[in-house]
Amino acid sequence: MRNLVSETPVVVLGRRGCCMCHVVKRLLLGLGVNPAVCEVDDDGEEAAAPPSAAAVSRRVYWGRHVGGIDRLMAAHISGDLVPILKDAGALWL
Repeated sequence: MRNLVSETPVVVLGRRGCCMCHVVKRLLLGLGVNPAVCEVDDDGEEAAAPPSAAAVSRRVYWGRHVGGIDRLMAAHISGDLVPILKDAGALWL
């Protein structure tokens, strides 16, 4: 998991089919960010994530753990999200 976070500017972890994870992905894609998405099945088995991600739900990383959708939306509303994404190397414009 640490390798994925260190190699990718933005990583979204969540449960497969979670509507809030869908919102996070759509927000980031709308801003021009192509996040790495790791989804975990409801039964706890990994879908595209390492086993350590099974206990993580709706988390966003950009070089460090940012938090869930609440923190992401707060940063977006306050106007801090785009500069943070630029600093993380996820946006160039």
